[in-house]
This record gives sequence, structure tokens and C-alpha cells, in this order.
Amino acid sequence: MVDDLSLGLFDDEEDAVEAEPPPPPEPKVWSVSQVNRAVKGLLDSNVEPLWVGGEIGQWTRSRAGHCYFTLKDDRAQLKSVMFAREASLLPTDPDEGMKVRCYGDLTLYEPRGDYQMVVRRVEAEGAEGLWRKAFGELKARLETDGLLDPERKRPLPNYPETIGVVTSPTGAAVRDILSVLSRRAPWARVILCGARVQGEGASAELATALERLAASGLPEVIIIGRGGGSLEDLWAFNEEPLARAIAACPVPVVSAVGHEVDVTMSDLVADVRAPTPSAAAETVVPDGVALLAQLRRTPERLGRGLRQATQRRRIAVSDRLARLARAIERRLGPARQTLDMSSLGLERGIRHRIERQQASLSGYAGRLEALSPLATLSRGYSVARTPNGRVLRHAEGFDEGVRFHLRLADGTIVADAVGPLESEGSDG
Repeated sequence: MVDDLSLGLFDDEEDAVEAEPPPPPEPKVWSVSQVNRAVKGLLDSNVEPLWVGGEIGQWTRSRAGHCYFTLKDDRAQLKSVMFAREASLLPTDPDEGMKVRCYGDLTLYEPRGDYQMVVRRVEAEGAEGLWRKAFGELKARLETDGLLDPERKRPLPNYPETIGVVTSPTGAAVRDILSVLSRRAPWARVILCGARVQGEGASAELATALERLAASGLPEVIIIGRGGGSLEDLWAFNEEPLARAIAACPVPVVSAVGHEVDVTMSDLVADVRAPTPSAAAETVVPDGVALLAQLRRTPERLGRGLRQATQRRRIAVSDRLARLARAIERRLGPARQTLDMSSLGLERGIRHRIERQQASLSGYAGRLEALSPLATLSRGYSVARTPNGRVLRHAEGFDEGVRFHLRLADGTIVADAVGPLESEGSDG
């Protein structure tokens, strides 16, 4: 501790003795360490923390996480350091020449006597420059990997029975989500996996909660999000670990971060983006009241639909039958005409053939008639037959009392023989 910060330059002078002046006092000699410690004490105790604006120069991040750089303008530069604790909160390192403003303390680094600024916070381009820069860098990486491709977005289930929620268990977002779900879908089961939604390490914690919830195999859809805040407050949802965890999640994910105007990387990677946590809850489940009313109207709508479908089918069948009939008529018309002409020709041919056959048969009939015994009978002859049909050709067959049938031209007579007569030309 330095006892005298004046370096002995302002000691009171003693009255001069005209006769014999006193010898000059021995000068106080300071060590370099004492001087540096004194200057550091002056800066630490007399200069309040302040904002300093300038351009970034010679930015270097050590293996320990400390960042060393200079703040400069067109006439001077100021050595600066940002220790690992504060540097870990930066979304990304600023670019060389970026205009920034830094908040911190002016001090002296005693071992080297370097005048410097210990920076607690770095902001660029209206307090969001670094955050926007980090957002753009991550978005470019994820686009290269295809994680922002709309084709990989999955549809949400229509009527999920189990819904997962990843958010802070004490925030307003979880209360809004549960309120909407209980009103719209009281049958749904909600599984909450709590995680911090802000601050250092929040992104990794959210990613772990999401992976644990998906690995359980219980939820059919997952809501992840939080309420509104500044870009810095929402930054956990813009970090790469969480973005990749959402993209790899086997369950459809709805992202609901902040307010409607806030867009985070989680929103871009998720299957569905909802503007608010309440809107996310409305997105994942149907309105139970509206669904019940719709179910009550279902029988009427079903009957009307069946009637309309039947009518459409009937009309379609009638049209097809008509088209089929026309097509058949077009195909059968010529065939029918050909068949009619063939029938007429066949009929004429048959008639001519019948006439020729009739004429031929008439000739045969005449010839048969001439040879027929009946023709002979018609000329006055008769034929005698026994009852069993044997023709009696000789007189000895007509013994007395023999019954025989005498066939005449117009009928048959049954007669009994009285005996044979004597032959013509015999005596007596």
C-alpha cells in the first residue's frame, strides 16, 4: 500500500534562513512496482466503469478463453482484455475492424505497466450486431447441412393423446400451454421436461431435455419454447446444439419462442413454427368444443354425403351403360344387317331346296303309289291275313272255321272261312 501518492513533490517549504540555508532533503525513491500499483489505485478508485466506442483490432482468443484486442479510432488505440467468464457469453467473436462499444473498467496491468480496459460487455451495431452475426453464421451452416430444407418438415398428428413440453417449469410459457391444452383437449396427456431457457448452458440443457423426452417414446408431438425477451434472452434457442437436437428428434417438434415478431433458429429447424406458446398449444390439438359439434353433425353430413355419392354413382353408371349401349349398337348394327341379309339368303335357299325336295318326293310318292299294295286294293283286290298278320295266299289256308282278316281298299273285315271251294275247271 502506497502511503504517499504525491511522490513527495508538494512538501511544505520551511522559512528560509538568510544566513545559512538548510541542506536539501533526500529525494524519496519509488520502485517500479510501487509506481504501477499507485497508478492502478488511482484509476481503480477514481474512474467509474464506462462505455468506450471504437473499432476492433488484433482480436485474439487464448486457449483459456480470455480475449485480447485493441479498441482504436483514427488517432489512438486502447489495449483491452475480456476474461473468459464474460467472453463465454458472446454469441460469436467480432470481426476485425467491426465498430463496437465496450463496457468495462480502465486499469493498469502492473507487471507490464500496460494501461488497458477490462471489458465486461461488447456490443456492435445497435446492441444486436454480434447476435445477428452469429445467427447468420449458424444459419449458413445449417442450410449447408440441409436442416432448413422445407422438404424435411413432418406433418403433425391430428389427434395426439400425449404431448411433450420442453420449457422452464416456472415460466409463464408452461402455464399458457397447459391452460390452452386443458381447455381445447382435456383428454390429452402432457409430459413436461423442464430446462433453463436463458443463460450460459441453457441451450445444451434444452437439447438434453428434448432428447430425453423423445427417447421415452411417450409423446406424439413436442412443444419447445419460452416467453418473450430480448435477442440476448432468447439466444439459447439460436445455438447450434439445440438446433441440431431439434432436427434429429424422431418426434415432430413445434417451436414457440418469444412473441410473433421473434424468429429463432429453433423456429427455422422445427417442423412447425408457432408465434407464441399459446399458439403452439392450439396448433397441436383440435378444439374439443368444435370437434364435439362437428361429431354431432357427422350423421347428417354422412347421410348427405352417401346420398350424393350414390346419386353420382347412379349417374355415372347410367352414363356408362348408355355409352356401352351405343358402343354395342355401333358394333352390332353392321353385324345385324349382315345377319339379316344372310338370313334372307338362307331362307330363300332353304325354300328353294324344300321346293325341289317336295317335287322330288312327289315323284317318288307317285312311283311308290304305283307299287303300293293299297293301289292294287283300290282296283278291287283284297288281302286275307291271319289274326297275327300272316298273308293267306293259298286256298288250303282257309279251313272251315278259320278266322281271318280281309283287307279291302277302305278297311278290314273279320270273317270265318267255311272251307275251301273247289278249284275252277274241276269236275262237279
